[in-house]
Amino acid sequence: MAERSFAREVEHLRLGEGDVFKGEAILAITKGLLQSGVSYVGGYQGSPISHLMDVLSDAKDVLDELGVNFQSSANESTAAAMLSASVMYPLRGAVAWKSTVGTNVASDALANLASGGVTGGAMVIVGEDYGEGSSIMQERTHAFAMKSQMWLLDPRPDHGAIVDLIEKGFQLSEASNTPVMLQVRVRTCHMHGSFTCKDNVKPAFTIGDALNNPRRDLSRIVLPPAAYEQEQEKITRRMPAAIDFVRDHKLNEFFGPEAGKVGIVLQGGMYNNVIRALQYLGLSDAYGNTQVPLYVMNVAYPMIDTEVAAFAAGKDAVLMVEEGQPEYLEQALNTVLRRRDINARVRGKDVLPMGGDYTAHVIMKGIQTFLEDHDSRLLGNRPPVPDAADILSDPRVEKLKSVVPGRPPGLCTGCPERPIFAAMKLVHEELGEHHVSADIGCHLFSILPPFNLGATTMGFGLGPASTSAFGGKGNKRSIAVMGDGGFWHNGLTSGIGNAVYNKHDGVFLIVDNFYSSATGGQDILSSRAENKDRSTNNPIIDAVKGVGAKWVREVDRTYDVGKMRATLKEALTTTQEGPKIIIASSECMLNKQRRVKPQVARRIKDGKRTVKERFGVDEDVCTGDHACIRLSGCPSLSVKQLDDPLRDDPVATIDNSCVACGNCGEVSEAAALCPSFYRAEVIHNPTGWDRFKEKLAMGIIRMLQGRRDTRRVAMEAA
Repeated sequence: MAERSFAREVEHLRLGEGDVFKGEAILAITKGLLQSGVSYVGGYQGSPISHLMDVLSDAKDVLDELGVNFQSSANESTAAAMLSASVMYPLRGAVAWKSTVGTNVASDALANLASGGVTGGAMVIVGEDYGEGSSIMQERTHAFAMKSQMWLLDPRPDHGAIVDLIEKGFQLSEASNTPVMLQVRVRTCHMHGSFTCKDNVKPAFTIGDALNNPRRDLSRIVLPPAAYEQEQEKITRRMPAAIDFVRDHKLNEFFGPEAGKVGIVLQGGMYNNVIRALQYLGLSDAYGNTQVPLYVMNVAYPMIDTEVAAFAAGKDAVLMVEEGQPEYLEQALNTVLRRRDINARVRGKDVLPMGGDYTAHVIMKGIQTFLEDHDSRLLGNRPPVPDAADILSDPRVEKLKSVVPGRPPGLCTGCPERPIFAAMKLVHEELGEHHVSADIGCHLFSILPPFNLGATTMGFGLGPASTSAFGGKGNKRSIAVMGDGGFWHNGLTSGIGNAVYNKHDGVFLIVDNFYSSATGGQDILSSRAENKDRSTNNPIIDAVKGVGAKWVREVDRTYDVGKMRATLKEALTTTQEGPKIIIASSECMLNKQRRVKPQVARRIKDGKRTVKERFGVDEDVCTGDHACIRLSGCPSLSVKQLDDPLRDDPVATIDNSCVACGNCGEVSEAAALCPSFYRAEVIHNPTGWDRFKEKLAMGIIRMLQGRRDTRRVAMEAA
């Protein structure tokens, strides 16, 4: 069950010549691939590419009609190796993944692919994200493109421009026998717009043609002496061919006046934000009619020397708008201009931030400083623009900051991983602190309050491998946490297999929530739902036992905090040697709610008897200790002040976001905190029997309350 269904939207992929496509850019990218005649597509999910993988999965019927093979890859390395089909055969193929983390995983396959080169067009679609909400290290794909000499496309955020660059990208790949990378940012992927379609194209050369006519070309295999010749070919033939293609097909764009004292060179993906920044300064309208000359690099690598030189000639200064660091393009631009004795001064990271997200406001401040130094007359009619610092220092904002508490990223309401870490905290209180290696995924939030567990995170599925150095015998055992998505990504071999082989005496906790939840809830090998297009229901326990694990325990309901605590304690204290593996299973609550809520709403609407559970806190019993909140951290747990003048401390309360997972009560029971939690059943469309029972129960309660009132000791004032 993916985060979002595109079942209706994928019908737009059938649009033909002259039809107008309207919708999200992630669908436009898919349409561009189909119009380019791809034979195969693959990839691994991760924001903002997750939705591209979801679109491709939902578009299976459309892909089948065109004869396009789609594979949801086990990891990014698997996806990159898929492109080897384009090495010997004129097959066009594309794969996708999340920015540098995906490229790092795929680097071995990509390096070999780039060295030998390709016959058919090969494209890697990479999702970039430099914002504060990004969950990864802030590195750039640009570095890998330079290192392996793969051409990097960075399209202007416009549906038509993106689709056209995809088509031209395949042609560029084939003209230069080099794989290309297409970089799209989060804003671009989720942007809505339109473009005029072309017909989808069936592959001229199919997978079947390749299988029936196998080919071998030793010059394309990375073995000596061919490997040395391939590196020479990159310099002597492939790059010149790429530069000629980019220049001849005008893939880079010029906007604004031809002449001027200053100009701006920018990555294609920065175009919209630059235009908005110029609009703030009164130097452009919303349609891109700019008063400042712009050179838009839709091809970020290689830089086309003749074009940037012609753009900078006769100008006093040019500003390089380049998101991310180091400043690769700024350095390259300086090199080009200095070698040609062009005296235009190059500005860039000296007026713009070295790293981080280049929002329109950030770019505006940089352009303003640049123009004040080199052509201040352009700023004569700038409108007043409020500064972000002034807004944040507004007294009303300051008052809000003092009232609204900080909310670090955390697990969802009802998340089945929360009781796992509550149990781990309880075990630590009993046995002392242990070294905990975390992993990429939802469980990474255990590093933050209220759990404060986990010392490192090295990569998706590398939690167990991160404890390799602690594999010897000692007074305490290390604990490694890994999700089911990370397990199938590469954790089975690099983590569990490695631990079995080396007789690692640590504890390995595999969180099985039935999906690759952190990337949007896609099905994986161990998913328990039936999937007509994929093989699911392959238990993790079979895999770990298959590589030789002996001490294996399963907890089929993670909300049982007592059982989780007992199992963890057993793993940490047993005398048995070798890895201790715990598989803790419960369905991802977010996906469960997506599945269950429509079913419940339909039953209620149809007039069928439906029982919904709710949990609450008895205000008369709650002591205001709040240990439940400290151990659980559930977003639905809060506090409220009572009207009772004899009770100063606020009591715990559960708000309407509660999904009745029962974790708060389980934690309280396991930690022997208090009995203040209760469970209530709300019956929709009750039967006659339900109404009779309710009347009977209320009658008995009123009788007991009356008896209590008659026996109550009353104190009268003198």
